[in-house]
Amino acid sequence: MNYYRYDHRILFSEAVYEDLQHVTESEASLSEERFFWLHSRDPKASRRSFCLSDASLAGIPDEGLALLRKMDGPYLFPQWIMERIEQKKVTAVNTAYPDWLDALDFHVPARCRIHVVGLGDVGGIMLTGLRLLGDASVSAIGIYDIDQNKVLRWCYEANQILSPVELPAESRYPEVVAIDDSSLFDCDLFVFCVTAGVPALDDQTRDVRLAQFESNARIIGGYARKARERRFKGIFAVVSDPVDLLCKAAFAAANTDENGQWDMQGLAAEQIRGYGLGVMHARAAFFAGQSPDTRQYLHEGRAFGPHGEGLVIADSVSNYNEAASLLLTEKTKHANMEVRAAGFKPYIAPAISSACLSLLATIRGQWHYSATYMGGVFMGARNRLLPAGVELERLDIPPALFSRLENTYESLAKMI
Repeated sequence: MNYYRYDHRILFSEAVYEDLQHVTESEASLSEERFFWLHSRDPKASRRSFCLSDASLAGIPDEGLALLRKMDGPYLFPQWIMERIEQKKVTAVNTAYPDWLDALDFHVPARCRIHVVGLGDVGGIMLTGLRLLGDASVSAIGIYDIDQNKVLRWCYEANQILSPVELPAESRYPEVVAIDDSSLFDCDLFVFCVTAGVPALDDQTRDVRLAQFESNARIIGGYARKARERRFKGIFAVVSDPVDLLCKAAFAAANTDENGQWDMQGLAAEQIRGYGLGVMHARAAFFAGQSPDTRQYLHEGRAFGPHGEGLVIADSVSNYNEAASLLLTEKTKHANMEVRAAGFKPYIAPAISSACLSLLATIRGQWHYSATYMGGVFMGARNRLLPAGVELERLDIPPALFSRLENTYESLAKMI
């Protein structure tokens, strides 16, 4: 193992990096600063950085579904490094990214500035939730829409949400301010809520989310290129449908040059996150609570995959029941159609469960559901964002459940 110092950080790797300052293992082990494990993988199929929460992550051949599975890794570090890995103090950094040094400085501020683009049904309800619940986690919320009347309306409406009880300073509501297109990326968290249009209530399209992909992909591509131009360092959050595919579209747009060639000069894979699975977990919990045959989901269940076709609901990860899981999956997938059948577009629960609450959990370092990059595919799973990077929940996944995850993963990989 080779050890290096870069500013106040300690880096270590099996590879030799001549441009870095070598230090002894003894010197490295005495440091109390952040630690970074350096490796090199194809950046089109791997993240620039992540939390090395388990030593076995260093030995997996690729960053696909293996990221979700508990493994006994043959990869052994010195004991003092193993202790720091267990403490979630080690970040893995992929030096194949041209800007890999930027990963050494990545952090989520204690108080985030959030910018929201798109003030339609979902954007407006999400904004309401962020205003009410943002408190000490959010310094301010900037809002933008091509319809300036919507911006004006929400600046008035959101800032007039106020408790009659005087709140302590740390619990005060974040201010909502109008921003222009030149300052879209002057923030820590950029939230994309734009949509070209939602199918009408009488539209018989089975998967409403997929129907929106082509037009929404063109729009998000423009914003991803702007993020590239501004060298945006924060989180690029996707709320518009279909979130998983739009994340991939944003990643591609941000990392191709004017000739359409990959150059990896834009957003790193881990900067882009999709927020659609939170409401699927909430819907699964809603249906699970209605029957003793599925109630175990409330304490043992998990949701995986996209916000729509391909969704995987597991009734339990410790005592998996295929029939109960498939039943919950079907009910959850079609819950939105029941709302549409009642004459309404189903946007309230997604705006709060998938977007508002999950975004706040992200910046607070809490477990939540969102889509992150797994070997070329953005796929939803339970995870949290720590100072050391993204940590995906790793589970002892039963073979039958893993087979379902593989089908979903392969389907997403073929779509874009």
